[in-house]
Amino acid sequence: MTNTCCDRRRFLAVAGGVTATVAGCLGGPGGSDSGDTADGEPAVTDVSLLLNWRISGLHAPYVAARENGFYADEGFESVDIESGDGSDFAANQAGLGNVEFAITSADQLLNVNSRGLSPRCVAVVMQRNPNVVFATRDGFGELTDPGQLEGATVGSGPGMVRQMTEAYLEHHGVLGSVDYVDAGFDTVQQLLAGDLDAAGGVFGDVVDAEQQGATVDVLSIDETIRSYGHLVATDAEFAESNEATVRSFLRATARGAVWASTNPADAIAFLVDAQPELEEVRENQADKWDRMHAEYMFSETVRERGWGYSESRPWTETYETLAAADVFEDDVDPETVWTNDYLDDESEHIADYAARVES
Repeated sequence: MTNTCCDRRRFLAVAGGVTATVAGCLGGPGGSDSGDTADGEPAVTDVSLLLNWRISGLHAPYVAARENGFYADEGFESVDIESGDGSDFAANQAGLGNVEFAITSADQLLNVNSRGLSPRCVAVVMQRNPNVVFATRDGFGELTDPGQLEGATVGSGPGMVRQMTEAYLEHHGVLGSVDYVDAGFDTVQQLLAGDLDAAGGVFGDVVDAEQQGATVDVLSIDETIRSYGHLVATDAEFAESNEATVRSFLRATARGAVWASTNPADAIAFLVDAQPELEEVRENQADKWDRMHAEYMFSETVRERGWGYSESRPWTETYETLAAADVFEDDVDPETVWTNDYLDDESEHIADYAARVES
């Protein structure tokens, strides 16, 4: 079994943001001029998938696809799954051509495109915005409406979570009346300690709080700001030159998502085998995967069209929210950063994903 790792020597240092497009250093994106084979099999058979963060229950589909041989069935000889340093880093590396595939998010994909690179979303894994505002029942009382946050101390971590939480509070007219603080990377513990009345984060933070015995109430930011969570990105030029490679990878990944959703305990066992330190938090990782596939991987688009499909509205709403916060370095057209062209609607695991998982 290939252990999940992230060998930093394989990546170029990007100081001060993205300033240049660099040819692929792995012999994959930017480095292949052969294109795909005539019979539709992938020409690039050894690929890397860079995760958005350290491997966790949220990454069950990719490990399941590899360990069950689904990528091998599509013609891949190896798929190296590497832990990452955030969705921004993952989007950068895909845009630089340093990895064939990366797991990132809609907000960071837009941000990186505004900085001169061209990573493209080729499939949406998480159809709902994972950002939430949450509070513990013991510390705050029952939280059911954003208006209740007036006068409260609300903390969030840095980056896009902070931007999304701020936009949510502004939309509901309470931003000016809360004490909005930067909680760094210790938001959950500060909330549990009573240093915060409420917190902005992602649903995985809610699971972490619940695992420590808290009763948690959650306000979904997705109900106000539609946006996509985890997605599969690759460099635009790589996708154009290696269509069969991308389509094959997505078919196997969708198959992994179906299998992991219908075999959750076995999916977590694969994760623990790949990353043994997860054994200590196995229940936590299982809860995160259960919540992700049950609540965040479905939409009407998925039910009507299949796994992975994008629609315009979430991209536009994400763009407008971040543009209003002056996040982007330059203008970017949200319609240009995603495509459904590489999703095989004849694949049963893509076209029938919802029926297979919901049944």
